[in-house]
Amino acid sequence: MRRSAGPYSETVRGFMSKVELLSGDIAEGQGCPPQGRRSRPRIALLSNPKSTGNLAQLPRIREFCAEHPDLFHYEVEHANQIGEAIKSIARVRPRVLVINGGDGTVQATLTELHNGGHFGDEVPPVAVLPSGKTNLIALDLGARGDPVEALEQLLRLARENKLAEYTVARELIALRHGTNDRPVIGMFMGGAGLADTMLYCRDKIYPLGLPNGIAHVITAFALLMKLMLRLKASFLPPDPAPLSVSLRENGHRLDGRFSLLAVTTLEKLLLASNLGMQRGGALKILAVEERPSSILRGLFAGFFGRLGRDKVSGVHFESTDRITIEGDNSNVILDGEMFRAERGFPINLTPAQPLSFVKLAA
Repeated sequence: MRRSAGPYSETVRGFMSKVELLSGDIAEGQGCPPQGRRSRPRIALLSNPKSTGNLAQLPRIREFCAEHPDLFHYEVEHANQIGEAIKSIARVRPRVLVINGGDGTVQATLTELHNGGHFGDEVPPVAVLPSGKTNLIALDLGARGDPVEALEQLLRLARENKLAEYTVARELIALRHGTNDRPVIGMFMGGAGLADTMLYCRDKIYPLGLPNGIAHVITAFALLMKLMLRLKASFLPPDPAPLSVSLRENGHRLDGRFSLLAVTTLEKLLLASNLGMQRGGALKILAVEERPSSILRGLFAGFFGRLGRDKVSGVHFESTDRITIEGDNSNVILDGEMFRAERGFPINLTPAQPLSFVKLAA
């Protein structure tokens, strides 16, 4: 694997020697380290140098890792390298696995942790640094600010054996599409108009080179202009395709065009609005019909904390354990990876095995 220049631009032989040194600190079946040697708290850091935040922060992160021998750093440049990365990290037996990348990097890592079985029954808790463009998962886990400061805090918690105090369980989404039995694992899925708007921002606004915040404001403004004024133009987000969404528990089915379709296990959703707690399943689904009045009611419900608590016309919120989505070539995005819902080739969502995460802040 080609490595980026810097302190970790070592040869493959040197890199694997580091793995063998760390994994050999305590022999298999040995209850404590040999006399005179101390078991070190180990943190494994998996970085994607191409994530937006890492373009500026990675040199500092590499320097920090070089100064702390109990922090094991592995860099990947493509998603297909994450499997080998997790396999090597499992040999280090870290107390916590830190993901330094965007939502797509997190999703690929969670998928490998779920399907690869590299850690057996002892999967370490996962921490996430906000290094991408949207960082929904990192924000839900309280990761904000400087990534080096977050690493310092994680090292301190590991050395003081306090990680358990900051560890929380999170439900995950398993997405299956077509004949592939290997599920894709994530925490947030956007569909219908939401997915089209995310792709519009990615393909039309991000290439302008604007800061993320400004890019998101322009995208939101373009979407509101389209929805409220019913404008149609090539420089605006496209119209959402019709969708059918089936929920297993009550046989409820939603059909039509939706400005927003979101399925999540996160505690917070859009506009940092806490989702109402409802019984019925681990998957929370929010669907807003494509009408200006429904969108306005949904915005007000979110702003005043009514989502999932009060019935709002044109706004559907439910909890379930199985969701089936079919559509006319409608886009669905799970933590950065795009899928297409088609008639006869549905997308199925179910809960995956919960995983422990380190939540650094409230």
